[in-house]
Amino acid sequence: MPSIRSNVAVGDRTTLNDLCGFLVRNLGVSYPHLTDYKPNYRDFRAGDVRHSLADISKAAKLLGYVPSHRIDQGLQESLAWYVDHV
Repeated sequence: MPSIRSNVAVGDRTTLNDLCGFLVRNLGVSYPHLTDYKPNYRDFRAGDVRHSLADISKAAKLLGYVPSHRIDQGLQESLAWYVDHV
């Protein structure tokens, strides 16, 4: 039976630049050519989300949700699996 996974926010703002940096640093261990990767910036398009911050207060109140990982910790742990399996 496949495992059931969920995606719940951590209540922190993460920019696309932050996300790119986390990915480059963590993937650079297995793929050294990525360590010099620089993002290719383009103009914003209609519908692009410029700022996003999930409110986790309802999950915390109703479910007792407390994030166990920050985005960089989660990426660091999960990327090893993706490198091995994808």
